[in-house]
Amino acid sequence: MDNNTAYVKANTLLDSARAKGLRLATAESCTGGLVAAALTEIAGASDVFDRGFVTYSNAAKCEMLGVPKELIAAHGAVSAEVARAMALGAIDRSLADVAVAVTGIAGPGGGSTEKPVGLVHFACARRGGDVSFIERRYGLLSRAEIRAASVLQALDIMIEAVNAVQRRP
Repeated sequence: MDNNTAYVKANTLLDSARAKGLRLATAESCTGGLVAAALTEIAGASDVFDRGFVTYSNAAKCEMLGVPKELIAAHGAVSAEVARAMALGAIDRSLADVAVAVTGIAGPGGGSTEKPVGLVHFACARRGGDVSFIERRYGLLSRAEIRAASVLQALDIMIEAVNAVQRRP
């Protein structure tokens, strides 16, 4: 991962959230906590970053974030629907105002024709607001490259969500 780019994006996100009095959370599957790690790499992140959920298994998604088992059964863990439920679950189960969710197939195995290696779904929820969604198909990059690109995308979608929130009085 380009650590400098991740550091700059994470710092930008933290500064923007801090300026607006917002708290952040992450709900991660294929990134395994790397988004939370990028944020907590920066000193002082604790005044903005509330918590991170690493929900690698389907059971963890259900137990920790409240994702309905039926949703996973119907759409699969790597889906827009589950990413959205993960982001909303992170909002519901934290003090965060903005939460990102990442679920995908980092490889090298586990892909299919319908859901190939490199497919990653991102959702970002705002408390009392909307949920944005992005699907990325990174292709045949290495596992590390897919995860690194996913961290940068997650930070970007969070920056966009924070920027859309009006400053708190």
